[in-house]
Amino acid sequence: MSDTEQQSVIHVRKTLALLGVKGEVRRLDDSARTAVEAAGALGIEVGQIANSLIFLADGKPVLVMASGKHRVNTNNVAAALEADQVTKATADDVRSATGFAIGGVAPVGHPEQLPTIVDVSLSQYDTIWAAAGHPHYVFPTTYDELLRITGGHAAELSV
Repeated sequence: MSDTEQQSVIHVRKTLALLGVKGEVRRLDDSARTAVEAAGALGIEVGQIANSLIFLADGKPVLVMASGKHRVNTNNVAAALEADQVTKATADDVRSATGFAIGGVAPVGHPEQLPTIVDVSLSQYDTIWAAAGHPHYVFPTTYDELLRITGGHAAELSV
């Protein structure tokens, strides 16, 4: 792991501790760039992976926490945010908004607080897992805790 990647994970660990998250950041031997990879490495259902996705709502970045089991319906995101247009962010948009590269975007620790929506489909799981700043690092949380630490709002987002 490069020094920059290590700093990202340390930053997420510190942010989680400040937010009172009890679950520990865990290193996976294999990459968890996708929900399928992460679920396989953890031995859990793909739906338990909370993907941190960045979209642009009327040109401004927003964080969407979606179950790895579902695709995000951008019309639902637009409705939840009362936005006219929602588009996928580019890799540069993601890095600029979050400080993380795609595949390791944590739901916390961004340079600025992002408007956040958390898909209600994640609420069916006792434990969900999210990226911790690098594709090899994840942390466990709960749906309610994810809402709390992101300042997010619950919404039906999946297709």
